[in-house]
Formats: sequence, structure tokens, C-alpha cells
Amino acid sequence: MYIYTDQNFLDYTIRTFTEYIPEEELKWHWDEEDRLINPTYDTDWQFQFDDKLPMRMSPNEQIFIPKGVYHRIIKGTGDLSLKIVKV
Repeated sequence: MYIYTDQNFLDYTIRTFTEYIPEEELKWHWDEEDRLINPTYDTDWQFQFDDKLPMRMSPNEQIFIPKGVYHRIIKGTGDLSLKIVKV
């Protein structure tokens, strides 16, 4: 089972997590490149860096994720759609 689907565009990706994803599938991980993310609509899903408190994600605020830094998504209600830009 895939935990998300991607729609790839020239400069960004839209990644969608379904509301039916089991929470245990949303694991701590790190990426091999810097990224900027922000949800495409208001949501109660959260984002968390290692050793930091979870934060609410807002369509008006981008989150910068440096390569090699552990982070995770915390499940909320409904689907989550993120715009991801590799920088």
C-alpha cells in the first residue's frame, strides 16, 4: 500500500495523503534534498521536526525542511495535500 500519491509538475509536486492511511505508516524520516512544503488547503494535520513540538500546517506558511533533518507528519482529519518544492 502506498502512503501517498504524487502529481509532478515542472517546479513542484503535489503530494496527497489519504485520510485512511494508518498512523503507523507516517514514520520519522529524512530527505536527501532541501524542501519547502505547505498544505494546499487548511488542515488539522501537523508537522514535527525531531526534538521539537508539533506545529500546525497552514496554506499561508511554508515549512523549510533541510536535507538530512528527521521529521514526520502527524495525521489529522480528512486528506492532506502538500505542495513540495525541492530547493
